[in-house]
Amino acid sequence: MFRDQYDNALSTHSAAAADHFHIGLDRLLAGLPEIDSAFQAAIDADPGFAAAHAGLARARQVIGDGAGATAALASAAVLTDGITEREASQIDILQLISAGQGATALRAVYAHLARFPRDALVAQTSSSIYGLIGFSGQPGREAETLAFLSMLRPHYGADWWLQSQYAFALCEVGRLDEAGQLIDQSLAANPLNAHAAHVRSHISYEAGEVTEGIAFLQEWLRGYSKAGVMHGHLSWHQALWTLQIGDLAAMWALFDEAVTPEAASGGAPLSVLVDTASLLHRAELAGVTVPTARWEAISRFAAKAFPATGNAFVDMHAAVAHAMAGESAALAQIVTAPAGPAADLVPRLANGFQEMARQNWAEAAVHLKSAMADTARIGGSRAQRDLVEHSLLACLMRQGRKAEAQDLVALRRPMLKELYA
Repeated sequence: MFRDQYDNALSTHSAAAADHFHIGLDRLLAGLPEIDSAFQAAIDADPGFAAAHAGLARARQVIGDGAGATAALASAAVLTDGITEREASQIDILQLISAGQGATALRAVYAHLARFPRDALVAQTSSSIYGLIGFSGQPGREAETLAFLSMLRPHYGADWWLQSQYAFALCEVGRLDEAGQLIDQSLAANPLNAHAAHVRSHISYEAGEVTEGIAFLQEWLRGYSKAGVMHGHLSWHQALWTLQIGDLAAMWALFDEAVTPEAASGGAPLSVLVDTASLLHRAELAGVTVPTARWEAISRFAAKAFPATGNAFVDMHAAVAHAMAGESAALAQIVTAPAGPAADLVPRLANGFQEMARQNWAEAAVHLKSAMADTARIGGSRAQRDLVEHSLLACLMRQGRKAEAQDLVALRRPMLKELYA
């Protein structure tokens, strides 16, 4: 029986299938293009290879192909010959994720990893800001992610994937020096790891290293395909910095070439919506005129890709798009029918954005303030949740409440203080 790169037994007797699985897992963990095709090649070499079906399902979940993930899991569910207990558990967990049972899936992940701690395919489901912990909607989720990865770290040693995930968790709780040292080790071990490049960008953001961040991404992205799942989001990071330094031509070029739904060919719909809506909103907050047609385009995308509520992070960004596009019916659905574990925060944020679109700055500030105490529950990174901070600060500044805005930024996000001096 063959084994994967983490020494887990694989239920295949085909060397070709095992090799393709190895490639697929590396692509998944590094955010490289053609994740699903490698796992499909493993299945083609051995249709009864359970872990390959699980890998294909997870790859499709990551790229936002829910129907494809369900189909892969249906094929996996009928396999019984030679399947290992670990692989059967993988399939069960991924089925729970596809069914939207995140809390149950997370409990199953903890139980699974207690027995198989080096099963990176399962660990990956809960290791990042977009994982089961990241979208749990629970207080303290950042601390839980760090604890989760701390639990796994002794089992992985100097593994480039685990290092990148652990570094991100350190970054999100403010331990930037440790995060920087670790992410440099991860990038040295695997320079192609797009998730490590992403974490390096977050560390630079939190440290206020604007020129360094731009230079790093300009160089790193030269070797990364636009078909990669992280290309659009890394370009979003770059565009935020070009906006900050006032290079609007570069910002719009990055937006049109890599961030929009049409340009971000490898990105999952969630990331595309979030990146597009947040960049346009931050541009407006910085005084840039955003054509209504741009807002209308992302509002249509949000309505099509996410017709129902359920993920507060997605719903918040959809609300921004609908509010700024003047799509009151779509916005009303988010306000009146929120769902998911952080649903209580969504109407407050959505109403805040609606009042901002109407330039009712005082009313908007009241709504946004009511959600500020626990915005980490929404999900996403601290850098992404700065959308809420910037929105409230803009509302205060436009009411002439500069001292209050400065006090707020000094207390909550000191690294932004130069923008509100």
